[in-house]
Amino acid sequence: MVGILLLTHAPLGHAFIQAAAHVFRGLPAHLEALDVLPDQNTAEVIELARCALARLNQGAGVLILTDVMGGTPSNCSQSLGSPDEVAVLAGLSLPMLLRAITYRHDNLDVLVEMAQSGAQNGAVRVDTRVRIASS
Repeated sequence: MVGILLLTHAPLGHAFIQAAAHVFRGLPAHLEALDVLPDQNTAEVIELARCALARLNQGAGVLILTDVMGGTPSNCSQSLGSPDEVAVLAGLSLPMLLRAITYRHDNLDVLVEMAQSGAQNGAVRVDTRVRIASS
């Protein structure tokens, strides 16, 4: 099973885990959040992330999901592990996370593809101006 680390600006990671636990009616295994605080030392973030990766990697690798490209969490994630063991996706959304949890028994490459698909397909315009006639 691929581990999943949410490396985000505080308090997003833990909030996403709570939402996933609500959807799946329990906390998914091998899922952790590391919420980066304002002005937190990047060396500390990297060390905390490395410790989390060691806990989460059960031999199938770890997917790191960050909230925004170019932010401290995503910048710190770029120095973690080899591409064979660690994949990083920026732009975390709940559909992305739910898809990643659902497909985490596949290999890391498949999981990355499915998580990206969840993010892309999860962004849907909901037009409230069009009403469905009730019968």
